[in-house]
Amino acid sequence: MAHLLLVEDDELLRDGLSGQLTHLGHSLTVANNGAIAQHLLDNTRFDGVLLDLGLPLIDGMEVLRFIRLRHSALPVLVLTARDGIDDRVAGLNAGADDYLTKPFDAAELQARLTAMLRRSRLPAFGGTRELGPLRVDAGSPRAWLNDLEIELTQREWALLSLLVSNSGGVVSRDDVLSRWQSDDDSHDNKAEAKAEPKADSSNALEVYIHRLRKKLEGSGLSIRNVRGLGYMLEKS
Repeated sequence: MAHLLLVEDDELLRDGLSGQLTHLGHSLTVANNGAIAQHLLDNTRFDGVLLDLGLPLIDGMEVLRFIRLRHSALPVLVLTARDGIDDRVAGLNAGADDYLTKPFDAAELQARLTAMLRRSRLPAFGGTRELGPLRVDAGSPRAWLNDLEIELTQREWALLSLLVSNSGGVVSRDDVLSRWQSDDDSHDNKAEAKAEPKADSSNALEVYIHRLRKKLEGSGLSIRNVRGLGYMLEKS
């Protein structure tokens, strides 16, 4: 199931939700204020967030904006006593995936959470490339292994996309570097490109191959080094 972050300052409600979500099979991390939530978000990977808006230290709306700035694809279900139309619109406009007003029924929470997590695991529009349990989004840096999303940088995704598209064949070093250079020239990826190893450095490709091999461990897929030619993604 999912690893969830529950951000709620009401101790009684927090304990009740924790028990309910754990009973459903989810693993749970809790925070009772916005500052702790932001620290956890920057240091732990989550599959979804249940977020109260009326939080101490840092308001829930600010935490929501923080999530959209730093973790744009992370699904967020807002739980709040603010039931006005303007409040709901503000929450959705700030980036909430769904909005549930307190008090709410446990069955409705479960249904909304399940639907939100299911949507988050679907590939974006544009089609996918598949090999065994692996699916790679053709239009954005996302991929899934056994329906669980893999965390990828832009360059990791570009390399994996090339390998899947040419599964059973060899992807050369020049093919990868050309793809990376094209991606690095785009405005959206300049910041990440500066933080990553230089695309033309001698060991950059090996760094990314090593990263992908680690992320594909146990999948039945392997990246083979074809001496003098390049790399091949194949079923083990």
